Amino acid sequence: MSFDFWCLVLSKKVSIKNNSQLMALDQIGDGNEKEMTFIDHLEELRWHIVRAVGAIFVFAIAAFACMDFIMGTLIMGPGRPEFWTYIKFCELSELVNIPALCVQELPFEIISRKVSGQFMSHISVAFTAGLIIGFPYAFWEIWRFIKPGLHSKERSASRGATFSVTFLFALGVLFGYFLIAPISIRFFSNYQIYAMIENQWDLSSYVSIITLVVFGSGILFQLPVVVYFLTKAGLISSRLMKKYRKHSIIVILVLGALITPPDPFSQLMIALPLMLLYQISIVIAKRIERKKAKQNRD
Repeated sequence: MSFDFWCLVLSKKVSIKNNSQLMALDQIGDGNEKEMTFIDHLEELRWHIVRAVGAIFVFAIAAFACMDFIMGTLIMGPGRPEFWTYIKFCELSELVNIPALCVQELPFEIISRKVSGQFMSHISVAFTAGLIIGFPYAFWEIWRFIKPGLHSKERSASRGATFSVTFLFALGVLFGYFLIAPISIRFFSNYQIYAMIENQWDLSSYVSIITLVVFGSGILFQLPVVVYFLTKAGLISSRLMKKYRKHSIIVILVLGALITPPDPFSQLMIALPLMLLYQISIVIAKRIERKKAKQNRD
């Protein structure tokens, strides 16, 4: 509760007997707070955006300075047979007796054909790393701007929003990096339309696949959070989501095709968890609807 709210309680000599009275007073206090003008809101939003973008640039500069680790270990990792995912695939191939799962080699080489190719890739990787690392803080800054405009019940219901967004984003990034990216690299490195044609990939093309898959997976994993707020706003419902479940599968497959290379296996690998997240979102929507119905009865 704010200081002005408690001053309002004392000035009116109100006796708080239960939670309903407390909530009513909270609404009274919120209504008596000084309202900000449209220009004031724009100014506050501007500073939140400036801090969010500034944090991303700080992380990008740090990533630019640590390029030996980011490029040599993280970006180039899925391009080596000793990558963690490939090792696990080999262990799985022994268990299920399917030798084709084991990755012995990745027949491709990476070259830079442009004069500024390596420099531009350096900048691209640094910016993407700054965006991925700074994404939770950027969301927190935007959430700080939105949160004061919510009512007490809405603020209480959305508690932990930053943690949920960060957790799902990190989960999506790890999923994209350790599963989708190596599967895509393996598929393209072994794909040949003619035996005499060798795979020589341009550096920018390789970097684009890794960064797009990793960041795109992190964004797509925000589906439950998006559904939560849309349901709270009354824009969608669990019944609507069930009705268009078949349509959602098509949309998910299209999204998977946009952030993965055009091979059916990698598209399916990202489509399956998204379908699972869609089902989880339906459950979340149902819970919100039950809470709303209970509040209306009370």
